[in-house]
Amino acid sequence: MSITQHHLLDTYRAHRLGQPAPPAPGTHDWQVVREWRDHRQFRAVLAGRPAHGRLRQALSRWLHARPRSTG
Repeated sequence: MSITQHHLLDTYRAHRLGQPAPPAPGTHDWQVVREWRDHRQFRAVLAGRPAHGRLRQALSRWLHARPRSTG
């Protein structure tokens, strides 16, 4: 059963029981992404790491690394 079919079945059941219809699939996706990001930042602060710009700092270190001398 696809997500759409499942949603339609849930909507039908809710209508028959006099309950409010469930939200459409994907309605709250961005809210979940924001909450996940906030949770990651919170965990970084608890661990003593910077909460913002970690990826940019890592890329900057990698791109601007000094070449090692071989010898």
